[in-house]
Amino acid sequence: VQPNNYSTFYDDQRQNWSIMFESEKAAVDFSKQVCIAKCNSSPVLDSVLYQDLILGEGQGVEGGDSLEIAYTGWLFQNNGLGQVFDSNVNKDKLLRLKLGSGKVIKGWEEGMMGMKKGGRRYLIIPPAWAYGAQGVAGRVPPDSTLVFEVEVRRVKLVKEGSGSDGQSVSSRDSLAPSPVPNSDGFSAD
Repeated sequence: VQPNNYSTFYDDQRQNWSIMFESEKAAVDFSKQVCIAKCNSSPVLDSVLYQDLILGEGQGVEGGDSLEIAYTGWLFQNNGLGQVFDSNVNKDKLLRLKLGSGKVIKGWEEGMMGMKKGGRRYLIIPPAWAYGAQGVAGRVPPDSTLVFEVEVRRVKLVKEGSGSDGQSVSSRDSLAPSPVPNSDGFSAD
């Protein structure tokens, strides 16, 4: 995904292709479909699949950085988008999150790395990186694959070089699977 509704990709013979879209919406919709196709063509989804929709500007986020995010989450059903189970897009509050803190599902921690302010990304998250066999009562059935569209609205980067930040990054790297958040884990409240 490039500025001015332009996308480039390689095919399986490593040949470079470029596509110019009539509108940003057409480019974004195409990118979402590419991500879903990648998911449906993979024999086993064992890690987070992501596709940038809009790149954003500035420095990519890393563990320890604080973000404010607008998001929508769908259940992945019948090889495509199912029902929305959570969103803060039409709410007043953005989700505040410190990457690497273990307060959100592991798929978000991984899938949002490198995003930039103003960036939008599509995430497809397998159950082991989401709510697993437990699910979320009344909202996410057990063993559900989830799809999120996330947009980074604000970023507060951690200053490099101070001791406490080094600890937060190293503790993030050594984390066992993140604690599964309760059903309020994604609420803007």
